[in-house]
Amino acid sequence: MVINGLDFEKPIVEMERKIEELRRMATDESYDFSSEIASLQQKLLEEKRRVYTNLTPWQRTQLARHPQRPFPHDYVRMLFTDFTELCGDRTFGDDRAIVGGLARFRGRPCVVIGTRKGRDTRENLACNFGMAHPEGYRKAKRLMKLAERFVMPVITLIDTPGAYPGIGAEERGQGMAIAENLYAMAGLGVPVVAVIVGEGASGGALAIGMGNRVLMMEHAWYGVCSPEACGAILWHDQARAPEAAAVMKITARDLLELGVIDEIIREPLGGAHNDPHAAAEAVGEAVARRLSELSGLSASELRRDRYARFRRIGAFAEGEPASPGGGPA
Repeated sequence: MVINGLDFEKPIVEMERKIEELRRMATDESYDFSSEIASLQQKLLEEKRRVYTNLTPWQRTQLARHPQRPFPHDYVRMLFTDFTELCGDRTFGDDRAIVGGLARFRGRPCVVIGTRKGRDTRENLACNFGMAHPEGYRKAKRLMKLAERFVMPVITLIDTPGAYPGIGAEERGQGMAIAENLYAMAGLGVPVVAVIVGEGASGGALAIGMGNRVLMMEHAWYGVCSPEACGAILWHDQARAPEAAAVMKITARDLLELGVIDEIIREPLGGAHNDPHAAAEAVGEAVARRLSELSGLSASELRRDRYARFRRIGAFAEGEPASPGGGPA
C-alpha cells in the first residue's frame, strides 16, 4: 500500500484505502465483499499501470526521493552477508553520510560502499541528509584501495543530493577529495560496479560512481545538479524544477540512450518502495550479471575497459553537410 503518496499518486492512495476499508468491514461484520474488492483491485492495477508508465521526469525525480524508498544501507542489509563496517578516513574523522566495509555478495568477498541519508530527522542530521564531507570520500577511497590490495570487486550504491557544499567541507578540500576519488577509481585493478538507486547528483555521486559498469534503477535520476538548482541557475526560479527536469535528461531512459549508463534496473510497479525485497532482488541480479562478465578480465584490462567506457560518453558522428538549397550536398 502506498503511504504518504505523492500528488500524482492520490487516485491510487484513495483506491487502496477503499480496498482496506472493505476488508475491515468484511472481517468485522462477516459480510462478503470479495467481488467488490476484486473489482477495485483490478481498477487499482490498471490505474497503477496508467500512472507509472507515463511519468514525467519530474515525477520520477519525486519517486527517487520518496521517504519510504529503500536506501543504499537497506540494499546492503538485503543483498550482502557478513557485512563489517569500516569507519574513518585516517586523516580527519568519520563521515556517516558514507557507509562502507567488507562483505560477501552471493558468497564472494567484496567491498561495498554506499551513501546514507537516514530514515528520520535524527538520522538525517547525523548523516547530513546524505551529503558527504571530504572525509566521507576519503573513507570511500581508502576502502577501494583495500579492495584492490586483496583483489576484491567494489560495489557502490548511490543515493545522494550531492556533496556537502558548506564552508567546513570546502576548507577540508571537498573538490580535491572528489577529484582524488575519480583518479583512484580510474586506476583500480578490480571490477567496479556502480548502481544509482535513488538520487545521483553532481560530483557527490560521481565520486563513487566511476565504475566499469554503471547501472541505474528505473525511477532514479542522475545529473550534474538537482532540477531545483538548474531552475535557479537558468531562470532564477526554483519553481521551474519540473521544466528543468525535462530538459536536463536525467532519467534512466534518457541516460541509457546517451550512453551514460549501461543498464536500467526495472522496479516493482509503483516504485521500489512498494516492494523493497523485489527491488533488491532485481539489483542483486543485475550486479551479479555484470560482475560475472568482468570476472575474467585482468587488472590492466579492467583499467582499459573503464577508460574506454567513460571516453565513449559524449561521442557523436557528424552528418553530411547540407547544400545551400537545404538538400544533401
